[in-house]
Amino acid sequence: MATPGEVTELLCRWRRGDQEALNALVPLVYEDLRRLANYYLERESKAQTLQSTALVHEVYLRMCKQENPQWEGRAHFFAVAAMMIRRILVDHARRKSAGKRGGKFQPCELDDSLVLPVPASLDLLALNESLEELGRFDPRKCRVVEMRFFGGLEARDIANVLGTTEATVRRDWKIARAWLYRRLQGGFVK
Repeated sequence: MATPGEVTELLCRWRRGDQEALNALVPLVYEDLRRLANYYLERESKAQTLQSTALVHEVYLRMCKQENPQWEGRAHFFAVAAMMIRRILVDHARRKSAGKRGGKFQPCELDDSLVLPVPASLDLLALNESLEELGRFDPRKCRVVEMRFFGGLEARDIANVLGTTEATVRRDWKIARAWLYRRLQGGFVK
């Protein structure tokens, strides 16, 4: 198990163009990324065709394509990974639902903590649409949800990435979670 300092050092070396650092980094973060991927894929339908290994490999490929990654540390890396996981899962859900007609989004309750189970009825498309709407009027709250929900980052790490305090992150998480819950329950008039 790598320490956060080791991961941060490798990310800094990779940022400076050291490709060997990337080779050394992958085994250190692979299991954490795989756990995240597994966590979300388990909540998908039993007919799910995407596997956690494929999801992690897709995240890896997308990260490798970045020309000048500006990693500021381990937390920032996992924040970017969370954003990529979200995009990949949403894209996959869109492809799966393409051609389907009708049907309402399934409401879901967002959990207070990542360690609590996510409802099986989670509709990633509805969540993504709601996050995009939230991001239009409060991008920071959207990022907090993305990093916490999809990346499993703690308030301390999110605060570090966003350059704010843990108290602000906790407040943003609480407000965004309530807003998303109401939005996914149909509590807002469009």
